[in-house]
Amino acid sequence: MDVSGTILLPVVAAGVYRDELAQGLLSFKRHGQHRLGESLARALAGAVRAATADADGFVLVPVPTSTAAYVNRGFSPVHLLLKKAAWHLPGVAVVNALRKVPPSGARRLGWTGLAGGQKGLGRGARSQRVRGSMRVGVRARPPVAGKPCIIVDDVLTTGATIGEAARALHQAGAKVRGAVVLAATRPPDAAEPAPGPRTEPPKRP
Repeated sequence: MDVSGTILLPVVAAGVYRDELAQGLLSFKRHGQHRLGESLARALAGAVRAATADADGFVLVPVPTSTAAYVNRGFSPVHLLLKKAAWHLPGVAVVNALRKVPPSGARRLGWTGLAGGQKGLGRGARSQRVRGSMRVGVRARPPVAGKPCIIVDDVLTTGATIGEAARALHQAGAKVRGAVVLAATRPPDAAEPAPGPRTEPPKRP
């Protein structure tokens, strides 16, 4: 993932956004089926452990939910899952350092602040849409300044949201080491994966 065109940010995903994982996450987020939260949180905790296997002292920083999405759902999926995941991650600190602000290109790009506003947009449009949309408040800077941070989000699509979170944290003096997501999708313009090796010779016509 490219951050400001210069820094490569590694991202660990608990799984691919499809099948049971996609259905479970959507049911949790959209339909309030919180009984799925514990299973999703365990998967998220496993991804965090994989991302921090060789080091300690990391600070987990969740990506903030938009105000419209919070009002619509009544909760922040990322924060709720990370709170549950923290039970499986003793000694790991969680800091809610990021907050949403109107992005710098809001007027030019027609930003309305509504949930789901990025659906259907490509990589470049998403990046422009979220540029300047996150900030670390003055009071939230001490817990992350100079600290190795891992960004946490629910779904990785083009990477624009995580890239913006990394930009805001870097600006606040944090040392962003990577990101963890519950599920990752292939970018819209990605080629189909090559087929695996055959287990039997091809049949003749």
